[in-house]
Amino acid sequence: MDNLPFHDEELDLIWSEGAIYNIGFERGLNEWKKFLKKGGYVAVTEASWFILNRPEEIERFWMEAYPEIDTISRKVAIMEKAGYIPVAMFTPPEECWTEHFYAPHAAAQEKCLSTYAGNRMAKELVANGRREAQRYYKYKEFCGDIYYIEKKI
Repeated sequence: MDNLPFHDEELDLIWSEGAIYNIGFERGLNEWKKFLKKGGYVAVTEASWFILNRPEEIERFWMEAYPEIDTISRKVAIMEKAGYIPVAMFTPPEECWTEHFYAPHAAAQEKCLSTYAGNRMAKELVANGRREAQRYYKYKEFCGDIYYIEKKI
């Protein structure tokens, strides 16, 4: 993520779904900008707060897991500061998470537990996945992934 094999102004689009957090939203936008042609686009997903006031439990979780989480307006300000024009922001439809992400994971988790019965690492992996799903269902109105699409000036 921080040593990409591209040349300056080589790309029309950088699409980073669920991955820019590996180097950070601000850093990624700043470092990747050189790879984009003028007028090129970057499309990323980023964990974001939907509202300013949220339950302490989810606030604490995200501050430990990804302290760079922030409000949509602050993410837009970071994009603008980095030299992009915000083009679109949207949340994926709920069924993307419920039907296409968590439901298949639940089936895979059961298979994992039966295939690796008694394996401590398998149990921990499944437990973590189940906690993530529970957090989603409990706190989905407070935070989640936003697709940010911006254009290089």
